[in-house]
Order: sequence, then C-alpha cells, then structure tokens
Amino acid sequence: MRNHFLAALLLTAVPTLAQAQAVAPILTTPEAKDVWTYARPAEARVTHVDLDLDVDFAAKVVRGTAILDVLAARGAKAIVLDTLDLEIFGITDERGRALAYSLGKKDAELGSPLTIQLNGARKIRIAYKSAPGARALQWLTPQQTAGKRHPYLFSQGQAINNRSWIPTQDSPGIRQTWRAKITVPEGLTAVMSARADTPGGVAAGTKRAFTYTMTNPVPPYLIAIAVGDLKFRPLGPRSGVWSEADMLDKAAAEFADVEKMIDAAQALYGPYRWGRYDMLVLPPSFPFGGMENPNLTFLTPTIVTGDKSNTDVVAHELAHSWSGNLVTNATWSDSWLNEGFTTYFENRIMEALYGKERAAVNSQLDFAGMVRDVKAAGGDAAPSTCLHGDPGETAGQLDYLKGSTFLRTIEYAVGRAKWDAYLRSYFDRHAFQPQTSAGFLADLRKNLIKGDRVLETKLQLDRWVYQPGVPSNAVEVKSQTLAKIDAQLAAFNAGGAASAIDATGWSTQQWKRFLDNLPRQQSAARLKELDDALGLSNSPNAYVQSAWFDLAIANRYEPIVPALEAYLTRVGRNLLVTPLYRGLKAQGSWGEPIARRIFAKAQPGYHPVTVGAVSRILASE
Repeated sequence: MRNHFLAALLLTAVPTLAQAQAVAPILTTPEAKDVWTYARPAEARVTHVDLDLDVDFAAKVVRGTAILDVLAARGAKAIVLDTLDLEIFGITDERGRALAYSLGKKDAELGSPLTIQLNGARKIRIAYKSAPGARALQWLTPQQTAGKRHPYLFSQGQAINNRSWIPTQDSPGIRQTWRAKITVPEGLTAVMSARADTPGGVAAGTKRAFTYTMTNPVPPYLIAIAVGDLKFRPLGPRSGVWSEADMLDKAAAEFADVEKMIDAAQALYGPYRWGRYDMLVLPPSFPFGGMENPNLTFLTPTIVTGDKSNTDVVAHELAHSWSGNLVTNATWSDSWLNEGFTTYFENRIMEALYGKERAAVNSQLDFAGMVRDVKAAGGDAAPSTCLHGDPGETAGQLDYLKGSTFLRTIEYAVGRAKWDAYLRSYFDRHAFQPQTSAGFLADLRKNLIKGDRVLETKLQLDRWVYQPGVPSNAVEVKSQTLAKIDAQLAAFNAGGAASAIDATGWSTQQWKRFLDNLPRQQSAARLKELDDALGLSNSPNAYVQSAWFDLAIANRYEPIVPALEAYLTRVGRNLLVTPLYRGLKAQGSWGEPIARRIFAKAQPGYHPVTVGAVSRILASE
C-alpha cells in the first residue's frame, strides 16, 4: 500500500533516520481528501508539535508557544494550518527571524486558515493564546467539581476541536509526534495523553510544570489535557486510574479488570504499542462515554455503576489503541474504520473476559440499534445509512453499529480463526498509518479474499460500505438473556402488573432492552405503576434514567419533570441528554418550554460540544 503514500514526493530537506521513522505517511488518493481541514499536506505538513503552555484559570485561556516541525515539498513557499479563534502574537523560524503570515476568513465550523510563509524554515515558532470559549476546552469552577475546592480543565479534541487551542494541521490523516510542557497553579496536576516525563511535576516559581512526550505519530485530535485536583490509583503494572478523590475508590473497583482486558486484546490482535493504559474519570459534564486518548483514556462517570455492567466502554476505548489510534481513518468520511472496527473488537474483548452470552447480549443490542437507526434515518434508501459518505452525516450510531455488524458478517463467512489472523496482520501492516474505505477493501481483497469470486459475492463488500441500508447477509447474534427480558416485556405489554417484573440483578443492557422496547404510548397510570414498582426516576444508573425519561417525555408525563431537571443539570453526556432535549422539543407547547428552562439552568455545566448539540435541537423547526 505504500504506493498510495507520499513516498514519491521530492523534499527540500531530507530528515535524519530517527526523524524519518517518526514521520507517518499520508494518503494522497482522492478518497483521502479531507474537507474539514485547510491544510495542503502534499505541499507542506507538520510532523511534530512542541508545546509550552501556561494554563490561566482566571482568564480561561492557555497561552504560550507551539514549535512545529515542517516537512515541505521542493518549491513549497508556505504551510497552511488550522486555527479557531486563536490570537496570534508572532511567528518566527528556528533562528528567531520573523515569518510573514495571514489569518483567513473564519468559518463557524472549520475556523480560519493560518498561512505562514516558510522562507526556507523547517521549524516555525508560534506565540499565541486560546480564546476563553475555545471549543475543545471546558473550564469548570470549583463548585462544578466533585471536591468543590479547585477549578478543573479538560479538553475534547475529536473531531476538529483541537485547532481551538493548538495551531496545527488538524486532520486525522496528518499524523504528528508531540511534546508538551504545561504550567499550572501549584496544588493542581496536569495529565495528558502521552508518556509523563515529570510525574508529579516540577516547581516553577509559584506554579508547577509537567512535561509529556508522544513518540508515536498520532492524529492531532488525540492530543488531550486535563488539569485539576487529581489523584492516582495503580490497577496493575501497565494501568491505573486518575480522578478526583471522591470518585477514586469507586472507579478503581469498577475498572479492576483492565489488565485482563489488555491481555485479551493483545492475544487477539497483537501487541499493545503505547506503553501504559491509564484512565481519567472526568466530571459529569464530559460529553462522551469515553475518549480513546493514547495512554490516558477519558471516561464519563456515568459508567461507574458498581456492577461493572458498563465496562464495555473501557473495552471500547482500549480497542481504539489498535483501531483508531494505531490505524486511523484518513478523513471523517470513513469514521466507521475507527468506530465500527472498535465496536467489533470491544465485543471480542468482552467475550474473552466474560463469556459468549455477555458478548451476545451486546451484539444483539447493537443489531437492534442498527435497525432502529436505519429506520429513523428514513429506511434502507437513506444516504445517511452508508458507511462511507459525507463527514459527520452518518445517521445515529451507524458508524459503530453497521460497521461492527459488517465485520461480524465477514467473521461468520470466513471463520473466526481466518478472520482473526487477517485482522492481526492488517493492524501490523498499517500500524501508525491513515486508512480509507477503499484502502481497507483493497487490503481485504488482496490478503483475505485472494480472488475467491464466490466469497467476494457472498460478502457484498461494496454494498456494505458504499450503499445505504443493511445488506441481506447481515449476521444477527441471539442472546438467551435478552430472550428472557423479552418474555417479561411481552407479559407487561399484555396487561401484566409492573410489580410482577423481576429486575433482580439486571445489568444496564437488560434495563435498556426492557425500557427501549416498551410501546411509546402509555397511560399516566401505567407510567406511575412502572415508576413505583421499579424506582426508575431515582435509579442510580444514568442509562436507566435516560431511557425512562425518554418514554415518560413521549407521553407528557408531568410527574417526572423534577427528576428530569435534576438529571439534566447533573449529567452532561451527549448520548444520554440530547435524546431527552429532542423528545421535549418534539412535544411542542408542553415540552419545549421545559427544555428551554432546564437548558438555561444546565448550560453552564455542559461541555461546548453538548451546548452546541442541544442548541441545534432547540433551534430546529
């Protein structure tokens, strides 16, 4: 596949052997054109980022310098970077000579292109600061944290948010090594998605400085930071968990199996190439279930439920260490190459640790979710149900669910042993490289199908990737556990009493199966009966509450409004809160005023990603 990379580009500066090993190739095929970046990497691209930043909680900005190593084609005059609301103070080369630059017109989503005249420079130094409302950064007051004593900062880079605090080429296909020195107020700890060079930090006057180094070339969205009153608990020789003190014991107990997960993952698809696998449990405003930042997975506290039923999220983020971080979608048009692969891999890790039945539960739920998302998108002809398409336009969670079902269908067609051997070799062949749908299918045909026309026809590869809907060969795994839930569901729907439902020991997945499949039209009396019998409004499980509130909102069930308001002002995870705002909005004169009132109260505690998502829901017609 190297013939598709930038190997033939003549360069004005030849890197040393060490530098060459750190420079990841880029894809230059038409399918790999990234419409979400201003960068022109075939002319000049960033290969390394060196940050020296001071974290200012009072002003809610980071300020300092970024030194970028540049690899330029012969004759290239300029390099183009991505920025979003950065204030640029000056740009120089490695000798301190000023370089001319211009900041282009701002696009609300993409930000502004920063064009720098190179004048022969191979290192450029940018002095800058972020804006107080930087899209990647969330600044929490002490009152918004668990400990209530210190402020907190965390970032969320995916997909194109890091350009709001790092001037670089913010595209998943332009991999970069990086180093960072982060200076924070004394008493706080800075953690990042890389190897810690100075664990515990070094005194810097009245402040403390922490340095981190990432020697593997990674896509820029994986540069992540968090600063707060953080404590650490080791879980094994390669793993541990960070959180505020109040959450540490619970998190350590919940994630106690992580070393076994790493072992299981390596046994499946090859060595873990990142050294340590630590986790950070963030405050409730974190907008996602998890974020696969290398060396330091970011996790929502909503998965800490005391029964390990949501540790599939940890398995998912760990699996990204192969699919996503090691082999990365070249553009966001192919995000299924990250998320579909990872959802499949996650399921295999869970099977290795907890058995086939638990994996079957998750597989069947994923299949049902895929069918539901296709239907919601408009059916099998809807363009948004294609795996490869316009970036960000895939319906629902189809990148995850249709993508993983596709891979499972291949597994069942060729056999697990053959499929596992192929996947392991695939990760080895493309390690630390970007990938496209066309590239994956070409690799699959060359190294797995090998000209077998019968198998090619059976798999329907192009139908899965480039056509809408669900192909006819899709494999659905059945679970005995969910069959028992369905039996209780049927009894209740037939008029049975809610008190007859035996929910003893139900996992999150079992609760979701029951609640998500209740008929959407229910009487107020029936809803009260459910809540009284099962304690849904006050469930300690955030997933259960979200599913319950979704049903109650659909029926304008007024008694849940106080509990709903408490929930939406406490939880900031997109997956759990945006469906509730969408449901309230759909209820018109009853629900929309409730949504707007709660959002006005909850917004200060939400991440900018969640604020944007909810704002779009409330602004829609």
